[in-house]
Amino acid sequence: MENSNIYKRLNWKLIAVLSIIALVRPFMSILGISDAIGKPAASITATILITIVWITAVYIKHDSQPILTLVFVGIGYAILAIIISGILSPILTGHLRGPLTNPFAIISVLATNAIWGLITGLITSSLLKVQAK
Repeated sequence: MENSNIYKRLNWKLIAVLSIIALVRPFMSILGISDAIGKPAASITATILITIVWITAVYIKHDSQPILTLVFVGIGYAILAIIISGILSPILTGHLRGPLTNPFAIISVLATNAIWGLITGLITSSLLKVQAK
């Protein structure tokens, strides 16, 4: 199958919505919620809940490309988190902080979140295969 057909068949609206939902994590930190709950428990709990939402949403939609969809969700989240960090860090701290200050950090954030999406995609794909039997 031609790559352009695969990309056209992806549910870009779902990808965008799930990427935005994951922004709960950085906003918890920005708003001090993570500190109030206690780190790292707040971050770990948020990550687990986001993962469950991602898997559940793609499973319910019976997405035809769950792995690719969730890899793009992870990348979309990473891009949004980098942008938000670039906008809010100067406002909140007076100077630029975060991944935009280091090109290797940008690559790391993108790779880490793509792997997160890959893992959730593999889980979802497995669940969909089990259901199909």
